[in-house]
Amino acid sequence: MDLVRSFWRKHRKKILVTTTCLGSGYLLYKLYNAHTRNLADLERELADERHNDEIIKTQMKAHFENIQMIADVTTLPHALRRLSSRIAEEIHVSGVMETLSKGKGTLVPSEKLHLWNELKILSFTRMVLSLWSVTMLSLYIRVQVNVLGRHLYIDTARGLTSSHLLEELDLIDREEEKKFLTSADYLATNGMPSLISDMKRAVKEVLKGKQLKDMLTTRSLEETVIRILDVFMSKGSPHHWVDYLMMAQDATMSPRDTTTTSVPSSDDATVTKLHQLINETREVLTSTEFTNVAEISLKSCTVALVEEMEKQTGLAAGMQLAKLLPQIEKTVPEISAVPDENRFLQLIRDLPEVQLFFTLLYSNMPL
Repeated sequence: MDLVRSFWRKHRKKILVTTTCLGSGYLLYKLYNAHTRNLADLERELADERHNDEIIKTQMKAHFENIQMIADVTTLPHALRRLSSRIAEEIHVSGVMETLSKGKGTLVPSEKLHLWNELKILSFTRMVLSLWSVTMLSLYIRVQVNVLGRHLYIDTARGLTSSHLLEELDLIDREEEKKFLTSADYLATNGMPSLISDMKRAVKEVLKGKQLKDMLTTRSLEETVIRILDVFMSKGSPHHWVDYLMMAQDATMSPRDTTTTSVPSSDDATVTKLHQLINETREVLTSTEFTNVAEISLKSCTVALVEEMEKQTGLAAGMQLAKLLPQIEKTVPEISAVPDENRFLQLIRDLPEVQLFFTLLYSNMPL
Protein backbone atom coordinates (compact mmCIF):
# COMPACT_ATOMS: atom_id res chain seq x y z
CA MET A 1 0.00 0.00 0.00
CA ASP A 2 2.85 2.34 0.90
CA LEU A 3 4.42 1.44 -2.45
CA VAL A 4 1.26 2.49 -4.31
CA ARG A 5 1.11 5.77 -2.39
CA SER A 6 4.77 6.41 -3.10
CA PHE A 7 4.24 5.67 -6.80
CA TRP A 8 1.19 7.94 -6.90
CA ARG A 9 3.10 10.81 -5.27
CA LYS A 10 6.00 10.44 -7.64
CA HIS A 11 3.92 10.04 -10.84
CA ARG A 12 0.63 11.77 -10.02
CA LYS A 13 1.14 14.57 -12.50
CA LYS A 14 2.06 12.19 -15.32
CA ILE A 15 -0.90 9.95 -14.53
CA LEU A 16 -3.31 12.88 -14.51
CA VAL A 17 -1.94 14.23 -17.78
CA THR A 18 -2.06 10.81 -19.38
CA THR A 19 -5.62 10.15 -18.15
CA THR A 20 -6.73 13.56 -19.36
CA CYS A 21 -5.17 13.00 -22.77
CA LEU A 22 -6.76 9.57 -23.06
CA GLY A 23 -10.13 10.94 -22.01
CA SER A 24 -9.87 13.87 -24.41
CA GLY A 25 -8.76 11.57 -27.20
CA TYR A 26 -11.71 9.27 -26.60
CA LEU A 27 -14.09 12.22 -26.55
CA LEU A 28 -12.62 13.60 -29.78
CA TYR A 29 -12.88 10.15 -31.32
CA LYS A 30 -16.56 9.93 -30.39
CA LEU A 31 -17.19 13.44 -31.72
CA TYR A 32 -15.34 12.64 -34.93
CA ASN A 33 -17.33 9.44 -35.38
CA ALA A 34 -20.59 11.28 -34.80
CA HIS A 35 -19.55 14.02 -37.22
CA THR A 36 -18.56 11.46 -39.84
CA ARG A 37 -21.91 9.67 -39.49
CA ASN A 38 -23.75 12.99 -39.80
CA LEU A 39 -21.79 13.85 -42.92
CA ALA A 40 -22.55 10.42 -44.41
CA ASP A 41 -26.25 10.82 -43.58
CA LEU A 42 -26.25 14.30 -45.10
CA GLU A 43 -24.54 13.05 -48.26
CA ARG A 44 -27.13 10.28 -48.56
CA GLU A 45 -29.94 12.79 -48.11
CA LEU A 46 -28.42 15.08 -50.73
CA ALA A 47 -27.98 12.14 -53.10
CA ASP A 48 -31.61 11.15 -52.54
CA GLU A 49 -32.72 14.74 -53.16
CA ARG A 50 -30.68 14.90 -56.36
CA HIS A 51 -32.20 11.61 -57.46
CA ASN A 52 -35.70 12.85 -56.64
CA ASP A 53 -34.99 16.12 -58.44
CA GLU A 54 -33.96 14.20 -61.53
CA ILE A 55 -37.12 12.10 -61.34
CA ILE A 56 -39.25 15.25 -60.95
CA LYS A 57 -37.46 16.92 -63.88
CA THR A 58 -38.01 13.86 -66.04
CA GLN A 59 -41.67 13.68 -65.05
CA MET A 60 -42.18 17.40 -65.63
CA LYS A 61 -40.55 17.14 -69.07
CA ALA A 62 -42.82 14.22 -70.00
CA HIS A 63 -45.86 16.04 -68.61
CA PHE A 64 -44.90 19.23 -70.45
CA GLU A 65 -44.61 17.38 -73.75
CA ASN A 66 -47.95 15.69 -73.11
CA ILE A 67 -49.56 19.05 -72.42
CA GLN A 68 -48.30 20.43 -75.74
CA MET A 69 -49.71 17.36 -77.53
CA ILE A 70 -53.12 17.89 -75.88
CA ALA A 71 -53.16 21.46 -77.20
CA ASP A 72 -52.32 20.32 -80.74
CA VAL A 73 -54.47 17.20 -80.96
CA THR A 74 -57.56 17.99 -78.89
CA THR A 75 -58.18 21.60 -77.94
CA LEU A 76 -56.87 23.46 -80.98
CA PRO A 77 -58.63 21.46 -83.76
CA HIS A 78 -62.02 21.93 -82.09
CA ALA A 79 -61.47 25.67 -81.61
CA LEU A 80 -60.19 26.13 -85.18
CA ARG A 81 -63.26 24.47 -86.70
CA ARG A 82 -65.56 26.83 -84.83
CA LEU A 83 -63.40 29.82 -85.65
CA SER A 84 -63.20 29.03 -89.38
CA SER A 85 -66.94 28.50 -89.77
CA ARG A 86 -67.72 31.68 -87.82
CA ILE A 87 -65.42 33.82 -89.97
CA ALA A 88 -67.00 32.43 -93.14
CA GLU A 89 -70.49 33.15 -91.75
CA GLU A 90 -69.71 36.73 -90.75
CA ILE A 91 -67.59 37.89 -93.71
CA HIS A 92 -69.58 37.22 -96.89
CA VAL A 93 -66.92 37.52 -99.57
CA SER A 94 -68.43 34.87 -101.82
CA GLY A 95 -71.73 36.78 -101.98
CA VAL A 96 -70.03 39.89 -103.36
CA MET A 97 -68.02 37.85 -105.88
CA GLU A 98 -71.18 36.11 -107.04
CA THR A 99 -72.98 39.44 -107.49
CA LEU A 100 -70.08 40.75 -109.58
CA SER A 101 -70.05 37.59 -111.69
CA LYS A 102 -73.80 37.58 -112.34
CA GLY A 103 -73.91 41.31 -112.89
CA LYS A 104 -71.60 41.39 -115.89
CA GLY A 105 -73.22 43.56 -118.52
CA THR A 106 -76.02 44.67 -116.21
CA LEU A 107 -74.23 46.56 -113.44
CA VAL A 108 -73.59 50.24 -114.03
CA PRO A 109 -69.97 51.42 -113.51
CA SER A 110 -70.71 53.00 -110.12
CA GLU A 111 -72.31 49.80 -108.84
CA LYS A 112 -69.43 47.72 -110.13
CA LEU A 113 -66.86 50.04 -108.53
CA HIS A 114 -68.73 49.94 -105.23
CA LEU A 115 -68.81 46.14 -105.26
CA TRP A 116 -65.10 45.87 -106.15
CA ASN A 117 -64.18 48.22 -103.34
CA GLU A 118 -66.35 46.24 -100.95
CA LEU A 119 -64.66 43.04 -102.15
CA LYS A 120 -61.26 44.65 -101.55
CA ILE A 121 -62.13 45.55 -97.95
CA LEU A 122 -63.81 42.21 -97.20
CA SER A 123 -61.01 40.11 -98.73
CA PHE A 124 -58.25 41.86 -96.81
CA THR A 125 -60.35 41.86 -93.64
CA ARG A 126 -60.93 38.12 -93.90
CA MET A 127 -57.29 37.39 -94.73
CA VAL A 128 -55.72 39.48 -91.98
CA LEU A 129 -58.39 38.57 -89.43
CA SER A 130 -57.89 34.85 -90.16
CA LEU A 131 -54.15 35.27 -89.82
CA TRP A 132 -54.44 37.16 -86.54
CA SER A 133 -57.14 34.87 -85.09
CA VAL A 134 -55.41 31.58 -85.86
CA THR A 135 -52.06 32.85 -84.61
CA MET A 136 -53.40 34.34 -81.38
CA LEU A 137 -55.82 31.49 -80.70
CA SER A 138 -53.06 28.89 -81.04
CA LEU A 139 -50.86 30.85 -78.62
CA TYR A 140 -53.77 31.46 -76.24
CA ILE A 141 -54.74 27.78 -76.08
CA ARG A 142 -51.13 26.85 -75.43
CA VAL A 143 -51.03 29.35 -72.57
CA GLN A 144 -54.22 27.82 -71.16
CA VAL A 145 -53.07 24.21 -71.20
CA ASN A 146 -49.64 25.11 -69.79
CA VAL A 147 -51.12 27.11 -66.91
CA LEU A 148 -53.62 24.34 -66.19
CA GLY A 149 -51.08 21.55 -66.62
CA ARG A 150 -48.64 23.21 -64.23
CA HIS A 151 -51.35 23.54 -61.57
CA LEU A 152 -52.48 19.94 -61.96
CA TYR A 153 -48.94 18.60 -61.78
CA ILE A 154 -47.96 20.67 -58.75
CA ASP A 155 -51.20 19.88 -56.89
CA THR A 156 -50.85 16.17 -57.56
CA ALA A 157 -47.15 16.12 -56.61
CA ARG A 158 -47.92 18.00 -53.41
CA GLY A 159 -50.57 15.43 -52.55
CA LEU A 160 -48.23 12.51 -53.12
CA THR A 161 -45.48 14.00 -50.96
CA SER A 162 -47.64 15.21 -48.07
CA SER A 163 -49.63 13.56 -45.33
CA HIS A 164 -52.88 14.75 -46.89
CA LEU A 165 -55.04 12.39 -48.84
CA LEU A 166 -55.13 13.29 -52.54
CA GLU A 167 -58.90 13.75 -52.49
CA GLU A 168 -58.59 16.23 -49.62
CA LEU A 169 -56.40 18.63 -51.57
CA ASP A 170 -57.66 21.76 -53.30
CA LEU A 171 -57.49 20.16 -56.74
CA ILE A 172 -59.22 21.66 -59.76
CA ASP A 173 -62.75 20.37 -60.17
CA ARG A 174 -63.31 18.50 -63.45
CA GLU A 175 -66.28 20.69 -64.34
CA GLU A 176 -64.30 23.86 -63.67
CA GLU A 177 -61.40 22.48 -65.70
CA LYS A 178 -63.80 21.92 -68.60
CA LYS A 179 -65.16 25.48 -68.26
CA PHE A 180 -61.64 26.86 -68.30
CA LEU A 181 -60.62 24.98 -71.45
CA THR A 182 -63.87 25.58 -73.36
CA SER A 183 -63.41 29.32 -72.83
CA ALA A 184 -61.12 29.06 -75.87
CA ASP A 185 -64.36 29.26 -77.90
CA TYR A 186 -64.95 32.78 -76.62
CA LEU A 187 -63.26 34.30 -79.68
CA ALA A 188 -65.54 32.47 -82.12
CA THR A 189 -68.70 33.00 -80.08
CA ASN A 190 -68.48 36.33 -78.28
CA GLY A 191 -65.38 38.14 -79.46
CA MET A 192 -65.94 37.88 -83.22
CA PRO A 193 -68.36 40.80 -83.89
CA SER A 194 -66.14 43.46 -82.30
CA LEU A 195 -63.00 41.82 -83.75
CA ILE A 196 -64.42 42.01 -87.29
CA SER A 197 -65.55 45.60 -86.81
CA ASP A 198 -62.17 46.75 -85.48
CA MET A 199 -60.18 44.79 -88.06
CA LYS A 200 -62.31 46.19 -90.90
CA ARG A 201 -61.66 49.69 -89.59
CA ALA A 202 -57.91 49.07 -89.68
CA VAL A 203 -58.14 47.62 -93.21
CA LYS A 204 -60.07 50.66 -94.47
CA GLU A 205 -57.50 53.01 -92.94
CA VAL A 206 -54.55 51.25 -94.60
CA LEU A 207 -56.20 50.58 -97.99
CA LYS A 208 -57.94 53.94 -98.42
CA GLY A 209 -55.22 55.16 -100.78
CA LYS A 210 -54.92 51.96 -102.80
CA GLN A 211 -56.77 51.68 -106.11
CA LEU A 212 -57.92 48.48 -107.78
CA LYS A 213 -55.48 49.07 -110.67
CA ASP A 214 -52.49 49.55 -108.35
CA MET A 215 -49.72 46.99 -108.75
CA LEU A 216 -48.77 44.91 -105.72
CA THR A 217 -45.59 42.90 -105.33
CA THR A 218 -44.57 40.35 -102.73
CA ARG A 219 -42.89 43.02 -100.65
CA SER A 220 -45.69 45.59 -100.90
CA LEU A 221 -48.34 43.00 -99.96
CA GLU A 222 -46.29 41.92 -96.95
CA GLU A 223 -45.86 45.55 -95.89
CA THR A 224 -49.61 46.15 -96.31
CA VAL A 225 -50.56 43.18 -94.11
CA ILE A 226 -48.02 44.18 -91.44
CA ARG A 227 -49.33 47.75 -91.53
CA ILE A 228 -52.92 46.55 -91.03
CA LEU A 229 -51.85 44.42 -88.06
CA ASP A 230 -49.92 47.33 -86.54
CA VAL A 231 -52.88 49.71 -86.88
CA PHE A 232 -55.25 47.10 -85.44
CA MET A 233 -53.04 46.21 -82.46
CA SER A 234 -52.25 49.83 -81.60
CA LYS A 235 -55.84 51.10 -81.52
CA GLY A 236 -57.57 51.42 -78.16
CA SER A 237 -56.14 50.74 -74.73
CA PRO A 238 -52.99 48.65 -74.27
CA HIS A 239 -53.74 44.93 -74.68
CA HIS A 240 -57.32 45.72 -75.78
CA TRP A 241 -57.12 42.70 -78.08
CA VAL A 242 -57.11 40.34 -75.08
CA ASP A 243 -60.84 41.01 -74.72
CA TYR A 244 -61.44 39.35 -78.11
CA LEU A 245 -59.85 36.15 -76.80
CA MET A 246 -61.33 35.94 -73.32
CA MET A 247 -64.09 37.43 -71.23
CA ALA A 248 -63.39 40.85 -69.73
CA GLN A 249 -61.84 40.59 -66.28
CA ASP A 250 -64.79 42.11 -64.40
CA ALA A 251 -67.24 39.80 -66.16
CA THR A 252 -65.44 36.64 -65.01
CA MET A 253 -66.66 37.16 -61.44
CA SER A 254 -69.92 35.38 -60.71
CA PRO A 255 -72.47 36.78 -58.23
CA ARG A 256 -71.40 34.41 -55.50
CA ASP A 257 -67.88 35.86 -55.68
CA THR A 258 -69.13 39.29 -54.64
CA THR A 259 -70.92 38.10 -51.52
CA THR A 260 -69.10 38.14 -48.20
CA THR A 261 -69.48 35.22 -45.87
CA SER A 262 -67.61 34.41 -42.71
CA VAL A 263 -66.94 30.81 -43.74
CA PRO A 264 -66.14 30.06 -47.41
CA SER A 265 -68.01 27.11 -48.85
CA SER A 266 -66.46 24.39 -50.98
CA ASP A 267 -68.06 26.02 -54.03
CA ASP A 268 -66.24 29.26 -53.20
CA ALA A 269 -62.95 27.36 -53.10
CA THR A 270 -63.64 25.89 -56.54
CA VAL A 271 -64.56 29.29 -57.98
CA THR A 272 -61.38 30.72 -56.49
CA LYS A 273 -59.34 28.02 -58.23
CA LEU A 274 -61.08 28.66 -61.55
CA HIS A 275 -60.58 32.38 -61.35
CA GLN A 276 -56.98 31.88 -60.32
CA LEU A 277 -56.46 30.06 -63.62
CA ILE A 278 -58.31 32.77 -65.56
CA ASN A 279 -56.38 35.57 -63.87
CA GLU A 280 -53.04 33.83 -64.43
CA THR A 281 -53.89 33.38 -68.11
CA ARG A 282 -54.77 37.06 -68.47
CA GLU A 283 -51.55 38.06 -66.71
CA VAL A 284 -49.56 36.00 -69.20
CA LEU A 285 -51.41 37.47 -72.20
CA THR A 286 -50.81 41.02 -71.02
CA SER A 287 -47.13 40.45 -70.31
CA THR A 288 -44.44 42.09 -72.43
CA GLU A 289 -42.94 38.68 -73.14
CA PHE A 290 -46.19 37.32 -74.63
CA THR A 291 -46.62 40.47 -76.72
CA ASN A 292 -43.13 39.95 -78.14
CA VAL A 293 -43.84 36.30 -78.94
CA ALA A 294 -47.16 37.23 -80.57
CA GLU A 295 -45.49 39.89 -82.74
CA ILE A 296 -42.79 37.45 -83.85
CA SER A 297 -45.42 34.81 -84.66
CA LEU A 298 -47.62 37.23 -86.62
CA LYS A 299 -44.64 38.50 -88.60
CA SER A 300 -43.47 34.96 -89.43
CA CYS A 301 -46.97 33.88 -90.49
CA THR A 302 -47.37 36.99 -92.66
CA VAL A 303 -44.13 36.21 -94.48
CA ALA A 304 -45.23 32.58 -94.97
CA LEU A 305 -48.66 33.66 -96.27
CA VAL A 306 -47.20 36.07 -98.82
CA GLU A 307 -44.68 33.43 -99.93
CA GLU A 308 -47.54 30.98 -100.47
CA MET A 309 -49.43 33.52 -102.58
CA GLU A 310 -46.27 34.25 -104.55
CA LYS A 311 -46.01 30.56 -105.52
CA GLN A 312 -49.60 30.48 -106.73
CA THR A 313 -49.85 33.84 -108.49
CA GLY A 314 -46.44 35.04 -109.65
CA LEU A 315 -46.80 37.96 -107.30
CA ALA A 316 -43.06 38.69 -107.38
CA ALA A 317 -43.41 40.28 -110.83
CA GLY A 318 -46.33 42.42 -109.67
CA MET A 319 -50.09 42.02 -109.95
CA GLN A 320 -53.03 44.39 -110.03
CA LEU A 321 -54.91 44.58 -106.76
CA ALA A 322 -58.21 43.63 -108.45
CA LYS A 323 -56.67 40.44 -109.88
CA LEU A 324 -55.10 39.59 -106.53
CA LEU A 325 -58.40 39.54 -104.61
CA PRO A 326 -59.66 36.17 -105.97
CA GLN A 327 -56.25 34.66 -105.20
CA ILE A 328 -56.53 35.89 -101.63
CA GLU A 329 -59.79 33.99 -101.29
CA LYS A 330 -58.17 30.79 -102.55
CA THR A 331 -55.33 31.09 -100.03
CA VAL A 332 -57.29 32.08 -96.90
CA PRO A 333 -58.67 28.55 -96.14
CA GLU A 334 -55.10 27.31 -95.72
CA ILE A 335 -54.65 29.64 -92.72
CA SER A 336 -57.37 27.90 -90.70
CA ALA A 337 -56.73 24.36 -91.96
CA VAL A 338 -56.66 21.50 -89.45
CA PRO A 339 -53.42 21.38 -87.41
CA ASP A 340 -51.96 18.37 -89.24
CA GLU A 341 -52.22 20.22 -92.56
CA ASN A 342 -51.61 23.74 -91.30
CA ARG A 343 -48.12 25.03 -92.11
CA PHE A 344 -48.75 28.24 -90.18
CA LEU A 345 -49.39 26.42 -86.91
CA GLN A 346 -46.31 24.28 -87.47
CA LEU A 347 -44.31 27.42 -88.14
CA ILE A 348 -45.47 28.96 -84.86
CA ARG A 349 -44.69 25.78 -82.90
CA ASP A 350 -41.16 25.62 -84.32
CA LEU A 351 -40.20 29.21 -83.56
CA PRO A 352 -37.37 29.15 -80.93
CA GLU A 353 -38.89 32.15 -79.14
CA VAL A 354 -42.23 30.36 -78.81
CA GLN A 355 -40.64 27.15 -77.54
CA LEU A 356 -38.59 29.00 -74.94
CA PHE A 357 -41.56 31.07 -73.82
CA PHE A 358 -43.75 28.05 -73.08
CA THR A 359 -40.92 26.11 -71.46
CA LEU A 360 -40.42 28.98 -69.01
CA LEU A 361 -44.16 29.39 -68.53
CA TYR A 362 -44.67 25.73 -67.62
CA SER A 363 -41.71 25.65 -65.27
CA ASN A 364 -42.99 28.88 -63.67
CA MET A 365 -39.64 30.57 -64.19
CA PRO A 366 -39.48 34.35 -64.74
CA LEU A 367 -40.42 35.08 -68.34
